[in-house]
Amino acid sequence: MARKADLLFVAALTLAIATPAMAVQRGADRQSISIAPARLGDAVVALGRQTGVSIGMSDQSLAGIATPAVTGRLSVEVALKRLLKGSGATARRIDATTWRIVRARPARAPATSAPAPIVAAPLPDLPPTEIVVTASKRDTPLLRYAGMVEALDNRAFSSGEASGGTATLIARIASLSSTHAGAGRNKLFIRAIADSGVAGPTQATTGQYLGDMRLNYAAPDPDLKLYDVGRVEVLEGPQGTLYGAGSLGGIIRIMPNAPNLAEFGGQMSVGASATQHGDPGGDLSATLNIPIVAEKVALRVVGYGVQDGGYIDDVNRGLDDVNRTRIWGGRAALRIAPDENWTIDLNGVIQHINGRDAQYATGSLGSLQRASSVAQPFRSDYLLGNVRIERQWDNLRFVSSTGYVRHDLAESYDATQQNGPPSLFRQINKVDIFSTENRLVRDLDNGLGWILGASYLQSTSNIRRSLTSYGTAPIQPEIIPGVPSYGRGMPATATGVRNSVKEATLFGEASFEPVKGLIATIGGRLTNSRLSGEALNPVAALSTAELARAEAQADRSETIFLPSASLLTDAIPGVTLYARFQQGFRPGGLAVDDQRVRRFQNDRVSTVEAGFRKGVPGRDAIAVSANIAYTDWRDIQADVTDRIGLPTTANIGDGRIYTVEGRIVARPTQRLTLDGSIIYNDSRLTQPALFVKALSYDGRSLTLPNVANLGGRVAFDYRAPLGDAMQLHLSGSARYIGKSRLGVGPILGGTQGNYVDTALSASVTQGPVQYSLSLTNLLDSDGNRFSLGTPFDLRTDYYTPLRPRTVRVGIDFAF
Repeated sequence: MARKADLLFVAALTLAIATPAMAVQRGADRQSISIAPARLGDAVVALGRQTGVSIGMSDQSLAGIATPAVTGRLSVEVALKRLLKGSGATARRIDATTWRIVRARPARAPATSAPAPIVAAPLPDLPPTEIVVTASKRDTPLLRYAGMVEALDNRAFSSGEASGGTATLIARIASLSSTHAGAGRNKLFIRAIADSGVAGPTQATTGQYLGDMRLNYAAPDPDLKLYDVGRVEVLEGPQGTLYGAGSLGGIIRIMPNAPNLAEFGGQMSVGASATQHGDPGGDLSATLNIPIVAEKVALRVVGYGVQDGGYIDDVNRGLDDVNRTRIWGGRAALRIAPDENWTIDLNGVIQHINGRDAQYATGSLGSLQRASSVAQPFRSDYLLGNVRIERQWDNLRFVSSTGYVRHDLAESYDATQQNGPPSLFRQINKVDIFSTENRLVRDLDNGLGWILGASYLQSTSNIRRSLTSYGTAPIQPEIIPGVPSYGRGMPATATGVRNSVKEATLFGEASFEPVKGLIATIGGRLTNSRLSGEALNPVAALSTAELARAEAQADRSETIFLPSASLLTDAIPGVTLYARFQQGFRPGGLAVDDQRVRRFQNDRVSTVEAGFRKGVPGRDAIAVSANIAYTDWRDIQADVTDRIGLPTTANIGDGRIYTVEGRIVARPTQRLTLDGSIIYNDSRLTQPALFVKALSYDGRSLTLPNVANLGGRVAFDYRAPLGDAMQLHLSGSARYIGKSRLGVGPILGGTQGNYVDTALSASVTQGPVQYSLSLTNLLDSDGNRFSLGTPFDLRTDYYTPLRPRTVRVGIDFAF
């Protein structure tokens, strides 16, 4: 059998330069070793760092093998034998300081023995793994990361939860919130960094990434489904140094499973759901992994389709369950590993969302009902391509990621006026993003090291608008000043806007240990942004001189430096204390306001926070973390509506936010995990802009929109054998979302929130087959998630209810 080439080469060398003789002695002599229960990939990283040897693995699938704790004064050979005992893998010495882990050859069965029957063995209780924050771009251990982070691994998502996409993350992470306009239309917020609930040309306040590739810029959450995802990390607070513009509140990083170079395999899932008061739904997915050239080239393909049944009735048009949504999409990843030092990944993503109608209701009409004059469909088409190249030299790593995104989002709103004919307003936002980042990373021991990089991003957003009246009268009443109403379904063009930004960036960060037990991290990001904007199809009522002046103001260049710093200590045994300062910003642009085109300026946040962490969730019997943060937000950009109802953007003033949050994860037994988290936000618009003051009540305190002042979540997870060949998994959760307001001022000041969302699920696994049953919204609550219906009517008591009680039955099959 030919020797397998290394796929994953984990290089962990000592910090000091050693002579060959010393290296030989280091490989054979006993050393002090302490490795917690983990996955093999993490365990060999720790062993390499503690002993100064290099350890490679023959294929990626070995990295997920569960390993026990290994402690004591041991040689590298003995430590590896203990790690690999019973794993089906073995370690081979290459030279004095290099080892390779390979699969053990199966023992040859006696020729006379009959083949044993295949019996599906129960899944083992995997030892918990050490959490590594890969979104830090330096593979920082959780206990050495200065900040709040939520990490969900692949055991967190069932196929039913994967079909929920971003909604699944929101249900699990107390600090993450969203608008609820529909799949592919929502804006995501971390902590209380929320600008508004309507969709305009501003950049998102939450950065979203698929691996190292940016997913969004001046557009809502694409809501990619979470099938075949290995891990999701959410970093809270501004991440300006490493991620730049658009990370004011934090970032969400989704990491799909990489192609397996050694093994053919896959998985299929199918589910059927029934929604009380609504239509049925379903989901289907398939994943296939194909090694093309053994241990050098592999392809991994994921495809899925999801239908969410409608549950809103339109009494005006006499239609039931109008808000059905259909989603289909897929991913493809090609991995090329010519040797142990190089990895090349080619990734592609496609997803299509088709919403038949809006999902809001009217409170005065009764539960789950509204009265619209026209259907308000929406769609989202998302396309991504990315090339990622990684080169490893011992403890140096070079990563280059380059890609392109095309995101088309089409929305429509009922623009019918009182006693007027049915009318529909349409908005199409076409976003193109090209980005490239190249960085050099040195990972040293236990969170130390540095990163130096450069990036370039170019994003263009084209927003086009139209108004269609379905009246038959020869003269139609005007809805938008300057925009004609032709009637008979003929669309009339309204003024749109084009914004373009080009960002060139240098960034760096370094962590060092000035005294034992104290880690200091300093960093900075220098960004030059070149901005341009123009009006698209301006109406005749717009002044040519005003247009020229606004567009001239929008064409400009800005250079911004974002510093960062943190201190962390683990001098108290088992406890990590940290303090952190970080900044973020968003460049400005051009917006349409009624009959005007105007420029909005960049905004900037500065956050100071402090927190502590004791224990690691999933590893220790009790893990506790807490954080308090103060955020200063200057020249806040907000997508608002003008007096006609058109989405526009303006700087609404300065604000401040206090945030307090905490989490406790307890494992009273090996099989049961309890999880509780809470977050409190106190946000204020301290210096409102003049136009905001004019719209507000005298002396009224203005809170920032769309984020609840209080939120919390409790959950349990139970896993146990069921008989000799099956595994049982039970989980449940309840999340409270407190009160918030739709926007700033009395018109957009409608309240929302103040409800509890619940879920319960059970699954039984027997060999490669899993049967599952899940329930969501157990209480069948219709609590108000979002108070915006159509922006052309801001005074009706619109609300967006929770999806009614829904049951799903599913089956998964792995091969």
